[in-house]
Amino acid sequence: MARNLTVIGAQWGDEGKGKIVDLLTPRFSIVARYQGGHNAGHTVYVRGQKFVLHLIPSGILHPGVSCVIGNGVVVDPQALFAEVDELAGLGIDVDGRLFVSDRAHLILPYHRELDVLSEARRGERRIGTTSRGIGPAYEDKIARRGIRVCDLANPAVLEEGVRENVKARNRVIKDTTLDWQQVYDQLAAYGERIRPWIVDASVMLNAAIAGGNAIMFEGAQGTLLDIDHGTYPFVTSSSASAGGVCTGLGVPPKAVGTVLGVVKAYTTRVGEGPLPTELLGEMGDRLRESGQEYGASTGRPRRCGWYDAVAVRFSARVSGIDALALTKLDVLDGLESISLCTGYRCGGRVLHDFPADLTLLSGCEPIYEQMPGWTAPTRGAQSYDQLPSAAQAYVRRLEEVTGVPAAIISTGSDREETIVRDGSLTIGD
Repeated sequence: MARNLTVIGAQWGDEGKGKIVDLLTPRFSIVARYQGGHNAGHTVYVRGQKFVLHLIPSGILHPGVSCVIGNGVVVDPQALFAEVDELAGLGIDVDGRLFVSDRAHLILPYHRELDVLSEARRGERRIGTTSRGIGPAYEDKIARRGIRVCDLANPAVLEEGVRENVKARNRVIKDTTLDWQQVYDQLAAYGERIRPWIVDASVMLNAAIAGGNAIMFEGAQGTLLDIDHGTYPFVTSSSASAGGVCTGLGVPPKAVGTVLGVVKAYTTRVGEGPLPTELLGEMGDRLRESGQEYGASTGRPRRCGWYDAVAVRFSARVSGIDALALTKLDVLDGLESISLCTGYRCGGRVLHDFPADLTLLSGCEPIYEQMPGWTAPTRGAQSYDQLPSAAQAYVRRLEEVTGVPAAIISTGSDREETIVRDGSLTIGD
């Protein structure tokens, strides 16, 4: 199964997974997304043209490649159709190539309302969600009252589910009343359009594997936002680590294949929660502006800090990362000195493992190594030898302190501005 590839974020999301998936897609027959919702924002640049994908796998830009939205994803039909229509306007046709799992759960209009209400009730303990209904949709799924894609083809089941869920919504949000019939009619209309895309994704993917086809599994968010392994409760509502592939698509563990962890050459985070290496002053602003660190989905500014090897080592252990894709190396161009976090100092102790206790983590002081910067540009480099010697030394040190080799190095936003090191990934068709 080593021909398959799982691409995950190994930090707090926004690592540049979209570019990496797009870059590697020609090696695969299918790209399958296994978790998250349209809170994800995967940005891809092709010859200067910008594409932002939220639900649809980043492989969709390549003709002839099938793209699957798995059962582990929560799907807002309105957002999905808007994305399909936007791609059509850019000359990308999804017909016959886009498939949605019949077991995927739906995001409904009241989920967005409940998301906003939940954040407001948390006050200072707010999570910093995108307020797109992702969390409440997963809550309904776990509470066994969710509505799935397959229900769109069963009017009786759909009607009962919508009626009961809208009643529950009206009990929680008392200042307005939602009409269940309007929600039902809207979903029934959505069902007509989505019907040609609906498949049993598990059957489709396992048949493809049995037929010798290579699959790339695409994750959203990052391992440190994983519902089980992330900085809980400041996490997403799904399994963003490599373990989510199996539950989110209905494939066996042996199908996961090689695991590629995507990391920035520094660290960013959107929303609330601890960020041990966060830079609040001039350097943080410099990284944000140079890296254009604003959310692709929300436009929110990202918090920025130095590379945190403790966090990435944790991700590597949890997901069994085989290789790294290092992105945004060019953002560090021109810095005289670069700091690299190799451990934490917490209450007189030195930690080299990522703690679960956020009270402890929030009080940790990063232990930094100083690395010399470089003045020659890395942007646009397409071979490792083109990198300045100090940049090469920085990459080597990241590999050493993380314990994982860097197979891919991104030196710019465009697809072509990438270094793929020879023999680093034995994957694909």
